[in-house]
Amino acid sequence: MAELSLAPHSSCRVGLWDETEFLQRDDCVAEEIPVALVYNGISHAVMLATPQDLEDFALGFSLSEGIVGARADIYEVEILERANGIELKMRVAAACDVALRTRRRALAGRTGCGLCGVESLEQAQCRPMRVAAANARVAPAALTRAAAALAQRQRLHGLTGAVHAAAWCRWDGEVVCAREDVGRHNALDKLIGALAAAGLSGADGFVLMTSRASYEIVCKAGAVGIGLVAAISAPTGTAIRIAETAGITLIGFLRGGRFNVYAHPERIAA
Repeated sequence: MAELSLAPHSSCRVGLWDETEFLQRDDCVAEEIPVALVYNGISHAVMLATPQDLEDFALGFSLSEGIVGARADIYEVEILERANGIELKMRVAAACDVALRTRRRALAGRTGCGLCGVESLEQAQCRPMRVAAANARVAPAALTRAAAALAQRQRLHGLTGAVHAAAWCRWDGEVVCAREDVGRHNALDKLIGALAAAGLSGADGFVLMTSRASYEIVCKAGAVGIGLVAAISAPTGTAIRIAETAGITLIGFLRGGRFNVYAHPERIAA
């Protein structure tokens, strides 16, 4: 078996068909490796993820999954390279540890799935707290501006064409921070972690995703108080229903100056 690459991308030799003949060329491919999230010595989840911004991933996953309530609940994060992947070993507050052991949720995640390994249908139910109504509203032009600006922040996607991005944007459309990963929910977790590390509030802007807006995207946003999620592709029916219940404005098909609003249009300054 080939040795794992612990870099976010690697090179390989490919044959390129150029309409008349095959040419040999070097190509850049995105990497995805097993990343184990370990809390106080107990392995809680194994996700396939891009091996970059892993401290952001550890913090964001812990917050969006409700394992910790605040950044201060994580005392230490240690990144350990193993022969078969990476371990993110975290030392968390005793109260978080007790709650985690009680919940006893062990999941093995794949790139496109946020539910693999849950133990019951009840565990699969997402019920985020209702997001507070925002005083600020976003203009359609600001959404378009953010979508155009994000393309310039997707360095890994530019190299490989194989990863998603999650961006944090101010209400005027300025892209403040972006994170990339092969998994769209991993990218959002990394972004949530980066925001928490910087002390930024979910109420001060919106999230932009270069993917569809699925169940876990809306759940994770709601868990940290983000009131607007915009995606360049479609939402799912479950995502729309969760957004309606949680008070989250959900936008899909944000492309070329047009978009659909599926829930809570009151945040859009028409």
